[in-house]
Amino acid sequence: MSARDAQPKAIQLKDYRPPEYRIERTELHFDLRGDKTRVTSKLTLHRNPDAETHAQSLTLNGQDMTLVSVAIDGRKLDSDEYRLDDESLTLLSVPDTFELTTVGDIDPEHNTSLEGLYKSRTMYCTQCEAEGFRKITWYLDRPDVMSEFFTTIEADKAQFPVLLSNGNLIEEGDVGNDRHSDRHFATWHDPHKKPAYLFALVAGNLEHIEDHFTTQSGRQVTLRIFVEEKDLDKCDHAMTSLKHAMRWDEETYGREYDLDIFMIVAVDDFNMGAMENKGLNIFNTACVLAKPETTTDAGFQRVEGVVAHEYFHNWSGNRVTCRDWFQLSLKEGFTVYRDATFSADMGSPTVKRVEDVSLLRTLQFAEDAGPMAHPVRPDSYIEISNFYTLTVYEKGNEVVRMLANLLGPEEFRKGTDLYFERHDGQAVTTEDFVAAMEAVSGRDLTQFKRWYSQAGTPVLTVTDHWDEDAGEYHLTIAQSCPPTPESQSKQPFHIPVAMGLLGSAGALPLHRKGQAPDPETGDNTHTVLELTEPEQTFVFERLPEKPVPSLLRNFSAPVKLRYDYSRDDLVRLMSGDDDGFCRWDASQQLAIQVIQDVMQAYEQGDDIATASVDERLVDAYRSLLQDTSLDKAMVALMLTLPSEAYLAEQSDTIQVEAIHHSRAAVKRVVAQALKDDLRAIYEAYDHRKPYRPTAEDIAERSLKNVALSYLMTLSEPELLEACEQQYRYANNMTDTMAALSELVNSEAKGADSVREKALSEFYDYWKAEPLVVDQWLRVQATSHHPKALETVLELQKHPAFEANNPNKIRALVGAFSNANPVNFHRADGEGYRFLADQILRLNKVNPQIAARLLTPFTRWRRYPESLQALMKQALERIKAEPALSKDVYEVVSKTLV
Repeated sequence: MSARDAQPKAIQLKDYRPPEYRIERTELHFDLRGDKTRVTSKLTLHRNPDAETHAQSLTLNGQDMTLVSVAIDGRKLDSDEYRLDDESLTLLSVPDTFELTTVGDIDPEHNTSLEGLYKSRTMYCTQCEAEGFRKITWYLDRPDVMSEFFTTIEADKAQFPVLLSNGNLIEEGDVGNDRHSDRHFATWHDPHKKPAYLFALVAGNLEHIEDHFTTQSGRQVTLRIFVEEKDLDKCDHAMTSLKHAMRWDEETYGREYDLDIFMIVAVDDFNMGAMENKGLNIFNTACVLAKPETTTDAGFQRVEGVVAHEYFHNWSGNRVTCRDWFQLSLKEGFTVYRDATFSADMGSPTVKRVEDVSLLRTLQFAEDAGPMAHPVRPDSYIEISNFYTLTVYEKGNEVVRMLANLLGPEEFRKGTDLYFERHDGQAVTTEDFVAAMEAVSGRDLTQFKRWYSQAGTPVLTVTDHWDEDAGEYHLTIAQSCPPTPESQSKQPFHIPVAMGLLGSAGALPLHRKGQAPDPETGDNTHTVLELTEPEQTFVFERLPEKPVPSLLRNFSAPVKLRYDYSRDDLVRLMSGDDDGFCRWDASQQLAIQVIQDVMQAYEQGDDIATASVDERLVDAYRSLLQDTSLDKAMVALMLTLPSEAYLAEQSDTIQVEAIHHSRAAVKRVVAQALKDDLRAIYEAYDHRKPYRPTAEDIAERSLKNVALSYLMTLSEPELLEACEQQYRYANNMTDTMAALSELVNSEAKGADSVREKALSEFYDYWKAEPLVVDQWLRVQATSHHPKALETVLELQKHPAFEANNPNKIRALVGAFSNANPVNFHRADGEGYRFLADQILRLNKVNPQIAARLLTPFTRWRRYPESLQALMKQALERIKAEPALSKDVYEVVSKTLV
């Protein structure tokens, strides 16, 4: 797509029309060969009685294919009976019911987009969500066309001994029933109707591990994870996670698996994390392979969460799917909520909640405030791949979470049961999901549905008044929402605000004026206020003292909170609140205030090397370190200073260097003041302890490595030596990478030689492990040293870097541009030039990845004018590319508006 061409047409939700035809049965035959793959498709079509029009012709989607033949009911069509272009095949005259056979050739060997059927190393695999199936065969490639699939794969026996597709295996053998044939076939049948985006195919030389699961009704399901032989020892954690997810889904949602076999395949080249294809999940290797020597704690948790997420899609996405792509959050938001609550049950609910909120407030809130802001259910798009966003996934999760909290666990479960019962085998909408919740609860959720249709992050401005004589506390909450591209004005949201009140001795009983106590709990210390108006006041009575409000407990709504907490209030919340999220959030807000003090000094030109830091922060941290009764995971989270990305979100104009240097200065001062306590924590850890990915052990490692991170800011030789010892003798990748990261960023005397030796030895030892090499690339790409960009440029020439592999691109290019702000936002603009170069190259190779790399540029208006000018220049250079993909065009054009 050229900047000089006409703009690509946006697809609008309001233009949705039911399909004119249904595809009752889909029979596919794949003849896999090195020079080309021939796909024969036989479709049984019936005119849709629900269609609004009944045209004589029928248009099928199709791209990047060579048509060999097309036939209706066995009769081959002449060239004047159909019309073929780059994106479709139109049959000029079709009956109400017919069988369509097409034969086409595709070239998976050179399909670098990683959509449709493509080659990853020595393996054939597919990625069809959202619109990749149209690169395989001509089809009604839309999620509301659901069909029964029969798939036959034919390939060379020696090269591709494993042939997989959706459903159950019904036949396999040698081609032509000749045991001497060098080719074989397998036929799979998926009895559950599905849209084409859930189709999957894998052919390769793979090994597998196998286990079994007995469902609640007594059926035995075979479980297999397919990988390259070298990775067989990295599959056990994924298998355990899968079995836990299957049992949890039965117990929590009553959902049982419905095929004889469930398969996962690990693929090196994959644009996404994983894909929930019916019965045959295809995973990025980063989301399925795990063992202590090669995988960090975060990696183990990611595998557990992603395996669960894709399995849960079997019902929330497959059995009940989306009517159209505007409804993407119907399956993704709901399934993220399901996997988040599963992970919380498997580990620490508070830690999981904090991690999820940190992601939301740092990145999704930024998305809401940028040019790509869109509702959870978008109204339009040019390229659907651009809408696999944090808004659809993470904010969509928060919308479902609010529904669950408003209804309560029993009614929410009844609502999900009704939703699955009503719509099994259907393609539906977010309105259908909410309607099921309304039906079981009797509540009118019309206003609540604005969360799906309005973009932006609501802001709650809270003020209060204490009437000492009456013992009454008045809490006034006003809601507003900034303008976003789709709307300048917003109607009030329905916002659940969970809250409590703290006194000097702890939580206070809540007595809402004019409201009877909850009959189930009586006078309690927690309640949920339902905000539905632009401003509401809530009055609490019979209070013995002026309270400190504990607001938005467990982050009950995806909003920004504005309340003028004093630093003493924040210290009280940190030490006395029984809500883990609010305790952590108070620690973050106190640290932000302290860092902003130093930022102000930095911007005035003061020397902040030994900055003055509010003793209340230091004392609060000291109390955390010395309180052995606290959960170590929560202590680690509360001690971790707000990230540079979150600090940036607190500023109208992002002053990158001020944020970076001020945060570092505060960290050094805290480390110096608490050096003895931090060393005690670090030295108490038993580094010889065998690795376990349990919540308790992860918490211990997390706290110990937070202590190390603080200590390493002191640049003392003995601490550098301790860090090097951890790097050399760690028995797990979590501790190895924690130490290596500190060595890479250390400014201690002698650190340069230690760093270079460690990086060299690390690569030499792990170069045969691609996922470990990704970590090695990332740790260098995120280095704070001023020559980080030059290092990244050199690493692009290194044998470790594969220019077209999404994981390598994310590890090096993505990490530098998204997670190294002080070096990406260099004053000379070289960071921007570098990223623009990468986007323009990938635009021709893999448009999806190219478009996702644009994210740091979408916030260009938030920076000082000098940086704005340089970023705008880079964006205009990208937009001027004569052959710009739809993916990149949509993001860059919206960003420049």
